[in-house]
Amino acid sequence: MPKINRPRRGSLAYSPRKRAKSQVPRYHSWPEVAGAPVLQGFAGYKVGMTHLVMVDDHKHSPTEGKDISVPVTVVECPPMKVAAIRAYTRDTFGKRALTEVWAEPIDGVLRRRLTLPAAPGSGDAWANLDQAVAGGLVTELQAIVYTQPYELTGVPKKVPDLMEISIGGGSLEEKLAFAKEALGTEFRFADCLKLGAYADVTAITTGKGTQGPVKRWGIQVRKRKHSRGGKKRHIGNLGPWTPHHVRWQVPQMGQMGYQQRTEFNKRILKIGEDGTEITPDGGFLHYGVVRNPYVLIKGSIPGPAKRLVRIRPAVRLGEHVERQPAIEFVSTASKQGC
Repeated sequence: MPKINRPRRGSLAYSPRKRAKSQVPRYHSWPEVAGAPVLQGFAGYKVGMTHLVMVDDHKHSPTEGKDISVPVTVVECPPMKVAAIRAYTRDTFGKRALTEVWAEPIDGVLRRRLTLPAAPGSGDAWANLDQAVAGGLVTELQAIVYTQPYELTGVPKKVPDLMEISIGGGSLEEKLAFAKEALGTEFRFADCLKLGAYADVTAITTGKGTQGPVKRWGIQVRKRKHSRGGKKRHIGNLGPWTPHHVRWQVPQMGQMGYQQRTEFNKRILKIGEDGTEITPDGGFLHYGVVRNPYVLIKGSIPGPAKRLVRIRPAVRLGEHVERQPAIEFVSTASKQGC
């Protein structure tokens, strides 16, 4: 009998497939920025999808210069606030937090999320941070920011989501001066990303609970002769005799979904201030009416409606060129029954 060769079922690149620890995604790398210091990211809440008509501006495209229909995802992005500035240093054990400076006064709504320091002491904290920067101990500055979900009507939540965003661009002294101005202030999506730019979108995917190996890994359903006892959706075997344990590469049942995933190079097609102009008749399914600033991102993004979405400038930009999109129409047709 000839030997059967085929690729394995399912990618091992996402293993272990377990539930995310937090619904707030985490970034471990940031793109390099040339120019003045800037906050390298933003966060919003996923609303749903619609479509728009725009002029195809991709060079050498078969429809270049013609009107095309493009699916887009709507993300509601109310302003975010900077709660603190955290400085990192690097030693023989790697990167670690060195010191931080909290805004004074601290927004009381953060008490819903964490225990706030009794006395922030910004004056002494800034003096310690200035001394650390002058001594060459600080290697990176990050802003601790939080969302304002209580401004939304589509998200039934008041507790803000807390996260870190890198401060990029300029020298370390320029970043420190920028951080002093930004502490305790609000910033908007347009302050971090531009219209027509490419971005990376990260979110926690839709959870599907415990699933079997057929749905989770895409293995074949067993044939009639090989599935005595009605076990058609079981794996054929648990691996080789040696080693004497079940290897992690064997596709088995387990958690599916609710895992952090990143979509790279998603184009920002529209940044708006009034969400009612793109809200369809009857509102978005499972969300409702968009009333705050919003952004339209080309294509789909991970997660269900109302899920927190983090956006940063693209780290794998490659040959993509930033262009101003020419949008002619945004669909506001009802999504009920779609």
